[in-house]
Amino acid sequence: MKSPRRTTLCFIFVVIYSSKVVLNLESVVYPLSLHEHDPANEELLRQKRVVATSRPTAEEYTVDIEISLENASFLEPIKTYLNSLSFPIPGNSNVPAADILSMEVTTVCRPAGDEVWCSCEKGYGWPQERCLHHLTCQKHSSSAPGHHCSCLKELPPNGPFCQFQGADVILRMSVRLNVGFQEDLRNTSSALYRSYKTDLETAFWKGYRILPGFKMVTVTGFRPGSVVVKYEVTATAVSPELIHKANEQVLQNLNQTYKMDYNSFQTVTSNETKFFVTPEIIFEGDTVRLTCETEVMSSNVSWQHVERRFDIQNSSRFSVYTTVLNNMTSVSHLTIYNISRGDAGEYVCKLMLDIFEYEARKKIDVVPIRILASEEMKVMCDNNPVSLNCCSENNANWSTVEWKQEGKISIPGESETDLESSCSRYTLKADGTQCLSGSAGTTITYTCEFVSAHGARGSKNIEVTFISVGDNSSHKREVHEFLGHVMEVSTVQSTTGNSLETSKAQEQQANITITPDPISVSEGQNFSIKCISDVSNYDEVYWNTSAGIKIYQRFYTTRRFPDGAVSELTVKTSTREWNGTYHCIFRYKNSYSIATKDVTVHPLPLQPNIMLDPLEASISCGSSHSTRCCVEDNEDYIVTFHMGPLSFPAAKEVNGKQVCYKHDLMANSISRCPESIDMFCRFTNAANNSVQSQSIKLNVVPGKNITCQDPIIGAGEPGKVIQKLCRFTSASNRPGSLGGVITYECVGSKWKMNRNDCISAPINSLLLLAKALIKSPSQDEKLPTYLKALSTSTVKAKHEISSFPGSLGAIINILDLLSTVPTQVNSEMMMHVLATINVILSKNVLSTWKVLQEQRSDQSSQLLHSVERFSQALQSRDSTSLSLSHPNVQMRSMVIKSGHPKPYQQRFVFPESDLWGNVVIDKCQLENMQPDSSIVTVAFPTLKTILAQDGQRDDFANSLVMTTTVSHTIATPFRISMIFKINDPTAGNPQCVFWNFSLANNTGGWDSSGCYVKEMDRDSVFCTCDHLTSFSILMSPDLPDSDSLLKILLDIISYIGLGFSILSLAACLVVEAMVWKSVTKNRTSYMRHICIVNIAASLLVADTWFIVATAIHDYYYPLNKTACVAATFFIHFFYLSVFFWMLALGLMLFYRLVFILHDASKSIQKAIAFSLGYGCPLVISVITVGATQPQEVYTRKNACWLNWDDTKALLAFVIPALIIVVVNVTITVVVITKILRPSIGDKPSKQEKSSLFQISKSIGVLTPLLGLTWGFGLATVFQGSNAVFHIIFTLLNAFQGLFILLFGCLWDQKVQEALLNKFSLSRWSSQHSKTTSLGSTTPVFSMSSPISRRFNNLFGKTGTYNVSTPETTSSSLENSSSAYSLLN
Repeated sequence: MKSPRRTTLCFIFVVIYSSKVVLNLESVVYPLSLHEHDPANEELLRQKRVVATSRPTAEEYTVDIEISLENASFLEPIKTYLNSLSFPIPGNSNVPAADILSMEVTTVCRPAGDEVWCSCEKGYGWPQERCLHHLTCQKHSSSAPGHHCSCLKELPPNGPFCQFQGADVILRMSVRLNVGFQEDLRNTSSALYRSYKTDLETAFWKGYRILPGFKMVTVTGFRPGSVVVKYEVTATAVSPELIHKANEQVLQNLNQTYKMDYNSFQTVTSNETKFFVTPEIIFEGDTVRLTCETEVMSSNVSWQHVERRFDIQNSSRFSVYTTVLNNMTSVSHLTIYNISRGDAGEYVCKLMLDIFEYEARKKIDVVPIRILASEEMKVMCDNNPVSLNCCSENNANWSTVEWKQEGKISIPGESETDLESSCSRYTLKADGTQCLSGSAGTTITYTCEFVSAHGARGSKNIEVTFISVGDNSSHKREVHEFLGHVMEVSTVQSTTGNSLETSKAQEQQANITITPDPISVSEGQNFSIKCISDVSNYDEVYWNTSAGIKIYQRFYTTRRFPDGAVSELTVKTSTREWNGTYHCIFRYKNSYSIATKDVTVHPLPLQPNIMLDPLEASISCGSSHSTRCCVEDNEDYIVTFHMGPLSFPAAKEVNGKQVCYKHDLMANSISRCPESIDMFCRFTNAANNSVQSQSIKLNVVPGKNITCQDPIIGAGEPGKVIQKLCRFTSASNRPGSLGGVITYECVGSKWKMNRNDCISAPINSLLLLAKALIKSPSQDEKLPTYLKALSTSTVKAKHEISSFPGSLGAIINILDLLSTVPTQVNSEMMMHVLATINVILSKNVLSTWKVLQEQRSDQSSQLLHSVERFSQALQSRDSTSLSLSHPNVQMRSMVIKSGHPKPYQQRFVFPESDLWGNVVIDKCQLENMQPDSSIVTVAFPTLKTILAQDGQRDDFANSLVMTTTVSHTIATPFRISMIFKINDPTAGNPQCVFWNFSLANNTGGWDSSGCYVKEMDRDSVFCTCDHLTSFSILMSPDLPDSDSLLKILLDIISYIGLGFSILSLAACLVVEAMVWKSVTKNRTSYMRHICIVNIAASLLVADTWFIVATAIHDYYYPLNKTACVAATFFIHFFYLSVFFWMLALGLMLFYRLVFILHDASKSIQKAIAFSLGYGCPLVISVITVGATQPQEVYTRKNACWLNWDDTKALLAFVIPALIIVVVNVTITVVVITKILRPSIGDKPSKQEKSSLFQISKSIGVLTPLLGLTWGFGLATVFQGSNAVFHIIFTLLNAFQGLFILLFGCLWDQKVQEALLNKFSLSRWSSQHSKTTSLGSTTPVFSMSSPISRRFNNLFGKTGTYNVSTPETTSSSLENSSSAYSLLN
């Protein structure tokens, strides 16, 4: 409602108070203006009824108070404060007998431009006599549902104040008293009953008098359950908040001896819920809507059928939909589809909110449709008009009357209907050409069907027998013959459930039952029809429409059982094309069993077809912004915009085919700024089904932040990036409807276009048609025409495709969609497909491809996949071979005939690209194929520059891309040979590859599995593969050729080194076994040799598995994939075990050095060592294989070892190994530092230093050697690595066993002494037993030997150290060994 212009926001609230004195209203002046209402508007003075007790008569006054605010944000806190008040509020000292009963906001006025718009709060409205009932102010309407007054003729006489709306409301309430029930409470005349009633009504009156319009409260009775008090409260308006406050007052005013339970209050309201039924007269088969509307913000609504005593839930026949409008009104719809007479009766709508139960009831009757018509007629085929008449006994608002016919021959007529009289006439003429000799006596069933506006259908069948003029009518047969054979057609009408038997069959007939429930859906929803036959012997099952069009096979499935068969038609996304009658047909020889079902599809936009403007926008605080949702569909929808819990109506605009629904959002309706909100629109159709659009993202920001302003693009902050549909931009000035989006960025104060992905109008129209085609029931019939239109439009739109990536992407999406449709493609259809592909693969489009793939890298793979699907569906049965050629694509095909097929040999030549290629499949491969199978090869000269190259742009396919497919399943392996021309032989070593669609997260990539180079000459490569798909070659400069000198050298080093390594490790284990008792006399020496033995054993097993892996894998692919995976797992596990045992060795050294006084038991140390040495490698190995093998990227393509290119699985070995190397080197440095720089009082002796170096030297040498080995190994995985790294890695890796023998075993002095003692002559033993100079018997690896001194120099110490001398006592030796000699 519009009010004179003001600059402030104001609101009016009503104060109701009770007093025994006269209130002087004349003393109050503006800004607190009090208006005394006259009786016509609202009763000011209300006399309260006197209840059972003798209480003083109170007068009630209603006062309107207007308050003006400069800041709109003050309104909500004031509302919150008023709601928090506890009523009644006692009067002040001036009016001691007056109590304020309630205070409520009634009217809110806000500035809107140059005007002020006032709206009513919940429960209040404008006087009806002031309303303009035939005008809706949609732009600023905020009326609640049901309040259809938003424009006024003039202001109410007392100003812009809303008045209370609604009649008296009776609350049927109950509460429990936790006292024992006595039988006198059943007797209304007993003293106990009167006492309870008086006390309770007094407390109730004091509590409920705060309700607006409170009139009375009456106790109606008591019932057991402790004591349950039933009472009724009469008022004019109630709310859960006020009821709770009143209940609290009741509890405070009631004597505590009654023990009233506050949580037991229950309330049932009447006259609060509006109940509507549509239509008023209900026929069997109608779709009936029951609407329950309550001004309560709750969606907890239930429906019940009283007579049947059951709660109604969503099902195929019942639909319950509840929504809350404008955040204040609950509206619940119960829709009953195809209503029957059994559905008649009383329906109850119940809404639960807190302690409230809002209830409304309505009884409905269902009337059967009765049609009058003669059932049989005989008509002579003499070209004279004959009329068939039918009328309805029911006088109703019929929508239409339909005539249908069914029979062997078709004799149509013309219908004439008078809906006012509910009668229809069908006039037909039959001449001699329609009733040919031999068809005399044929009966056609004409059906007259009345259709109501709400879907009810009533029909009557009229059987008309046509007789030729020359036939003797007195001898007409009663049994009708059908052109020499007998056929039975059983028809099940879904609307009446009747079956019509038209003839008798010689063969056994099937009884067909079909889904009984009516099918009524909206576009986008799914449905299914199940057709069940009691006979399993049939030749064919298919579905078709009433027009005779066969349904595409992908939409239905048929299963055969011993005692019958089931065919089910399933539609996942219904469109309007599915609206109609469908026939399920079981055919056996010449006998047909048919069942029919009507499907009703109500129009409703699909979510992808709802166009939003804007997709995202910025709004300055306090301004407004227009949002719209558009569809190309002018149906009668209810459209609302939603923002959080709020909903707003939409205004409809029609512009040609485009229909938009618009709403102007006021930013000041959003409480906070800045704020980001999501908004969407909801379309609801006549069937009460709805669909919501995608979200519109709105950012409310301070106006000072906005620098970019454009009337079309909108506002934005610096750096803001938004997308806008092309049809809503300046580009939309072009003819037709554009598709796609444009991306803008706010730079400075202007919008800059970052990316243009618009789709030209012709291509966009084709894209929309393609999306509709794949949902069409007759898609296979429409496909040839569509492919022809696609190729024609693509040729015409060459410029748009080469200029706009959006149009190119749309063509690719179209081909991808259409390739999923056909089960068979003929040569003409394939010609149109290749003509389209020829345009999008032309050289002038390649730059557009590059821009397109920056956003979506899988589009080229998507195109290749589409071509393969079309090729597999190609059927050229009219000829054994087919050839189609274009400058940018060529196709060759051959049909395999039974007998002795010819070899498949095809050659492709592209002169413009200077490329050629051959494809050959041997005759022996073709003999195993099914007869009439088609082999199709498609070659592309430019696709090589488009397909993704495994992330390496310099590793591209330097040849044709040729895809070969077979129409039927083939046995694997299937050997195919190809020859590719090489334009640049110096680019590197060729590699035969195929396009694997599952790589790179299903975006595709080149894969060499199953393909290898068989021969190579100067300008061509001969490839052989054991499967079919798209093939090419890669020029890989980093891959050594199998016959190269480097490869041969690496193989020689590996085999020789492995031989030495295995022998050395075996020797190490033998030596350890021989000297075990001599060198493991103390605990630390024991653990040291445990580690050395396990290091040697792990490396020995790993090297053995390495040889196994080499044996089961040739240079190109594994001979056994399972064995290759197993070999990789064990190599990974045992190589890791080597390093983890080295770590265990280092940690034990650190433990013995740092925790000198702590001595763990041997069993604990062994448990820790074995857990670390084998447990950790096992966990890492299992996780690696579990994470990568399901995607088949655990191993390399050209070796049985951890993958690097796809998953970097090799890091699961390299990272732990290098970490262990760093840890052990650190431990070695710490040990040396501690000995060379001991703490005060802890300076080791010369002998102790010698022992420590003896302990740490193995770790200090072996750890860097092993780490250095895999450091070079990691360098070899990167492309471009020097051959020197390959050689060094191979040398170090192959001779690791020799390192273990020398530095881990023989370098140990105790081992040397034990060996010398074991194998020395008696003379040496005698000399050794005496005290002699160590220099005369120094073994080669002792500390004083020249070799040993060289290694000692590595640790910064020279000289000779005596480790074992005669002067050393056993005690000191043991102590030294315990503390420092972990490696002895």
